[in-house]
Amino acid sequence: MTEPRRTPAQAVLTVEDVEEISPDLIRVTAGGDGYDDFTDNPFTDKYVKVLFADSAHGLTPPYDLARLRDESPEKLPTRRTYTIRASDPERRRVVIDFVVHGDEGVAGPWARQAQPGQTLVISGAGGGYRPDPASPWHLLIGDHTALPAISSAVEAMAPDAVGHLLLSIPDPADRLLPDAPAGLSIHWVADDEALLAELAALPWREGHPGVFAHGERGTIKAVRALLKEHDVPREALSISAYWARGRAEDQFQAEKREPIGQIE
Repeated sequence: MTEPRRTPAQAVLTVEDVEEISPDLIRVTAGGDGYDDFTDNPFTDKYVKVLFADSAHGLTPPYDLARLRDESPEKLPTRRTYTIRASDPERRRVVIDFVVHGDEGVAGPWARQAQPGQTLVISGAGGGYRPDPASPWHLLIGDHTALPAISSAVEAMAPDAVGHLLLSIPDPADRLLPDAPAGLSIHWVADDEALLAELAALPWREGHPGVFAHGERGTIKAVRALLKEHDVPREALSISAYWARGRAEDQFQAEKREPIGQIE
């Protein structure tokens, strides 16, 4: 007998604040009683699924995804993956930074029009990375999508941490980071091609770095190839794609289980 698929707990939150922190980044703070259903963790790359239901379907959260999947799949909420920028258990709220590209996608336009009092439904969080203070040095690589996790990682580092941050952010106005340890050099570039060139030319320190590398799939595969040239062991890596060019998230997530989506 097949057991029914378990539905992860959903935290039904209330939007408390919406702030445009840069031309392409909207910061949404949400909390309330629903925070008790949020599964926090100590990782700096903790991520959640944000559920967006079509208001025309009249659904009330938390959503019975198993029933909808079986009976009304056309009504299933759209799910998008976002990194938690910050969580505050004392004030019972979370902060998520949404990248906005005009009217493209689902999450960005929602964030652009979000107002205090609206509902935000999330499930999770997952995650698995936190800077290891025992690493000889740190190497963090990413783009817009990885910026929240990299920002949280920087905040979690010891004051004497050393290493490099390589960030592909086209608009200088979006190049936002918290105060970093003095020993971290920050390399801002305009595109992924420049990011790979910067990585290839990077002065390599003694010992293997603790690596966090996340972003566009093709770029991250190229990053992995460059790291292999330096014999960086797999156990020192937190590396995966957060998205892929020309792919909506549903297709991208499905391809993660196929050779095209795997990063060895």
